[in-house]
This record gives sequence, structure tokens and C-alpha cells, in this order.
Amino acid sequence: MGSLPDPGELTHPPPSFDDFQRQTSLMTSCTLLWKELSDHFSSLEQDLIKKSDALKAKFQALNNETQQSLQALDTRESSISKSMSIAFEALEKTTKLSFSFAATGADSQIEEPEVDDSVGLLMKLKSFCHKMAAREFWVFVTSRKKELELFRSELPKALADCVDPPRFVLEAISEVFPVASNCASYSYDLGWACVLLLESLIPVMVDPVLGKERLLVTPSIKGKAEEIAETWKKSLEERGGIENVKTPDVHTFLQHLVTFGIVKKEDVDLYRKLVVASAWRKQMPKLAVSLGLADKMPDMIEELIGRGQQVDAVHFTYEVGLADKFPPVPLLKAFLKDAKKAATSILEDPNNSGRAAVSLVFFVQHMAAKKEQSAIRAVLKCIEEYKLEAEFPPESLKKRLEQLEKAKIEKKKPASPAAKRTRASNGGPMPPAKAGRSTNAYVSSFPSPPTYVRSPSHTQYPAAAVPAYPASPAVYAHANRSPPYAYSPEAPPPALVVSYPVSPVSFPAYGGYSNGMAPAYQQAYY
Repeated sequence: MGSLPDPGELTHPPPSFDDFQRQTSLMTSCTLLWKELSDHFSSLEQDLIKKSDALKAKFQALNNETQQSLQALDTRESSISKSMSIAFEALEKTTKLSFSFAATGADSQIEEPEVDDSVGLLMKLKSFCHKMAAREFWVFVTSRKKELELFRSELPKALADCVDPPRFVLEAISEVFPVASNCASYSYDLGWACVLLLESLIPVMVDPVLGKERLLVTPSIKGKAEEIAETWKKSLEERGGIENVKTPDVHTFLQHLVTFGIVKKEDVDLYRKLVVASAWRKQMPKLAVSLGLADKMPDMIEELIGRGQQVDAVHFTYEVGLADKFPPVPLLKAFLKDAKKAATSILEDPNNSGRAAVSLVFFVQHMAAKKEQSAIRAVLKCIEEYKLEAEFPPESLKKRLEQLEKAKIEKKKPASPAAKRTRASNGGPMPPAKAGRSTNAYVSSFPSPPTYVRSPSHTQYPAAAVPAYPASPAVYAHANRSPPYAYSPEAPPPALVVSYPVSPVSFPAYGGYSNGMAPAYQQAYY
């Protein structure tokens, strides 16, 4: 019988080296996983801390904004009484002035001020405002467009004397906005006057205490302004959409919204399209910001660049402070390059070359040069306005502009007589050059009319038998080129009456006759 195994002895063999390596690898992998998990939790903790700090900052900012809003509300509430007292004092003053004009018969008894300077202009405008004569006021302003800058400074002062300035301005522009009463072109021509009055109304409507933060507009006037805006929007479809609306009309509509504070968020897309379509207007960047389009400016600038309006894009860029994102110098250079390419395409157009008339060729060259000149002037103005001389020296542009101006002057000079002898249309020869003006010669492509010259060998006829010719030649049409005669062919030419001695003039032989008489040429009619 075999012996029984000792329970104290090991039943498994001792671990091998391979087992040890496996256990070592397992420990290493566990350590790496633990470290990875630790890093992950650490990053999560850091993210949570950052988000918590951001939420705390937002909460603090919201709390500060809330406090500022509450303070602003308290200020507005406390300023109502003061603002109303100031407004009532001004209203009472203007009402008394208006009643005094009506009571004394201002139209007949008070002499109308002469509008020869700023003082006279202001007095005239105030007289309209005191009487609330909106129609006469509108006719007076629209008839003096040359005094636009003077109106900008004096209109706010005059409108301040109105009993109800907003109502007065709305009545004044009602004939052309929102829809012209007479004809469509009437409103387009007078859009400048509408914008001028609406801009001049803003300083009159601001709160005397809070300023532009609050506009003093009555609910009835604000409702009327909203109705006018809705009427204008409905008329867009009747006029063929945004593309067919003139820029002055668009400018008036947008300024109307800003002046009366009736901008609507649901119409932001419409405002954006209108601004982009009329972006070349100087006031459009500021109007875009006032319309709440500041956050859409990057997209609008990119759209303007895509439409080839780089100069307008530069104006919008500086209005919202995006010059770092849209550098102005590359945009201006691209604009000049596009203008040069367009001018070259005009010159190289096959429809404008070939057997075209000389006048048409000159016209095409003039249009190409004019396009390039306009582009250079716009870029130079932009460089000067935004102080870009260091980044974009204007000397080369000024030199190029001088060259174009010099070429334009050279083309306006009259051509030499030799250059006129060649026909530009078919290459055929022109008639000989004109003779000197001293002989009063006339050159025509038609056969020369017969010249009546008395010959010594011809028989003299009685002067009475010859009918008299009119003293002054008649005016003939182009179809009748018979020569007018200043005197009878048989009568001697009238003597010249002069106040100084003149040596006798001998004429060369003409037509085979050597009688020494001056030939009677047809008078030139050009």
C-alpha cells in the first residue's frame, strides 16, 4: 500500500516565471487605468470649477444689470415730473407764441423776415412752426436744397418752437411719405427733405433729463407712425419688391423707424435686406446699428464684399469695430482691381470697337476713364477718413488720377485740320482742309455752286433789269444748299467802312477772269 500524502505539503506546484510576468503586467495595466481615471476625474473637477465660476460671473453680471435697470427705472420715474414740467413750460411758451401770431394777424401785420442769412432763415422757419403751417413749411424747405447744411443746424431750433413737433413733421412729409400723392418720382426727388426733417426731429423729442434714453412721443403719434410704417411695407409688393425701391425712399423709411423708436424684431430680416441694398448711403452703417443689426454686421460685410462693394464694407467695418477681422487695405486694393478690370472690359468689348464711329469710341474711352476715376476718388476719400496713409500711401493713386484727368483734357482739345481729312467710318478721304478765314471760304462735299463774277468781255446789262437780291441772306435747310448772295451779281460789292487807312487789296485771278474783283463765296453756316 502506498503512503498517504501529508496534508501539510503543497498540492500545487510553485508559480513559474511566466505567471509572475502575467501578474506584473496585470498590476501595470491596473496602475495605468487608475491613473487615467484619476486624470479624468481631475479634468472633470476642473471643468466643473470653471463652469461654476462662469455661472457665478454671469449671475453677478445679471445681478449688476438688474440693479442698474432698477436704478434706471427709479431715475426715469423720478425724472418724469421734472421732464413733464419742462415740457409743459415749453408747450405753454410755444402756445402763447402761436396764439399771439393768430391774434395779431401775423400774415398781414408782421413783416416777413428776409432769408439772407442763418438768422433770417431761423426766423422764417420759426414763423412756420409757430403757426403750425406744415404745408408752407414743406414747400419752403424743399425749394432750398442748396442751403442743406444751414438747415441741419437751424431746423432743430425751429422745431423746438412747435406745439407738437412730431405731428408737425409727419404732416409736412405726408405728401411724399409713405406714398407720394402726385407721382412716384416726386417722392424720390424729395427724399432728402424727409430724411432731413426726421433727423432734425430727434434732438427735439429726447427727454430733457435722460436724453436719448427716452423719447417724448405721445401714444397717438407713435401709433400713427407705426401705421405709416406698415403702409410703406405693404407698398413694397406694389412697387415690385425691394429691388425696385429707390434708395431715398428706403432711407426715409429706416430713418422714420429710428426717429420714432418703432423698430420691430420680427422685421429684422427686412431691415437687413434694405440696408444692404442701399449700403452706399453714408448714414446706412449708423442706421444699421440703430435698427438692431449689430450682431448681423459680419454677414452683411461679407455680402457687400461678394457684391463688389468693398468701400461700403470698409465703412460698415469701422462702424462696428471689425477692422481686425476685415482689414481695410486689402479690401480697398481689391476694389481698385475690380474697377480697373471693369474699365478694361469696357474698352475691349467687341461691340465698342471695329467700325464704330469716332464719337462712339471717344464715348467708350470716356466711360472707362470715368469709372476708374470714381473708384480712385472713393478709395482716396476712404484713406483720408480712416487715416490709412501709413498702410496705403495715396501718392500713386493721386498720380494715376492726374494722368486720367490730363488725358481727359487732351481729348477735349480740337483736332488738327489734317486729322479731320480722314473719315473714321469708312477710311475714305475727306474734302480738302478749309481755307483761311480771311477769304471767307466754304468747303463742302457737294459740288461747288456757280459763282457770278462780272467779266470785262461780257456785255453790260442795265441795273434796273436785274432783280434786286435781299440784303440779308435767308436761312436754308440742309436739303437746299443754293448759295445766298449779299449783293446783285451785276452790282459792285459794298465798300468797307473803316476808321483807319487800309492798303488796297488785290485778288488773284479766279475762274479764268483777271478783273481783280473779289469772288463772292457762299457764307459758312457752321
